[in-house]
Amino acid sequence: MTIEVGERLRTIRQLRRRTLRDVAGGAGLSESFLSQVERGRTSVSISSLQRIAASLGIEVSDVFTIDGAGRPRLVRRSARETISFGNLARKSLLTPKPFHSVEVFAAEFEPGGSTGDEAYTHGDSEEVFFVIAGRVELQVGDAVFELGPGDSVQYRSSTPHRVRNHGDELAEVLFVISPPSF
Repeated sequence: MTIEVGERLRTIRQLRRRTLRDVAGGAGLSESFLSQVERGRTSVSISSLQRIAASLGIEVSDVFTIDGAGRPRLVRRSARETISFGNLARKSLLTPKPFHSVEVFAAEFEPGGSTGDEAYTHGDSEEVFFVIAGRVELQVGDAVFELGPGDSVQYRSSTPHRVRNHGDELAEVLFVISPPSF
């Protein structure tokens, strides 16, 4: 199977709403060179590909991953790769990389757990925060929301935000981000 590297790079760039100028500048390449790569008119060295991938916020391997478009992808709860983050918190990516216009993370916060001591930002995407179980406090900018099961809040990921479970039971939440920026 032939993988069209330039086409995949263009797709990722467009899904992330990045301009040719922005990605080329971040990679230390000319805009015209990146345009030629995306259109398949010139090949790209490994070194340049690494710099383009870094500018896009992906791994080089993401360009070569067959995404299985057109067929459903099952991610069983028991098979999720979970990482620890923040304080007493874990998350799992539910949308395998790289060709998606949306990222979905399932996260759990132990009692007293949080995303960290300070609010954070990532990219400038639309983000929806949805509470599955438990009670949490979501801080978005200067606003603070007390949320329970079924509650959701939408905001820009470029707005500083922070989650904290001040309850006495495990809280389960979803972060839905479009386009991917985390």
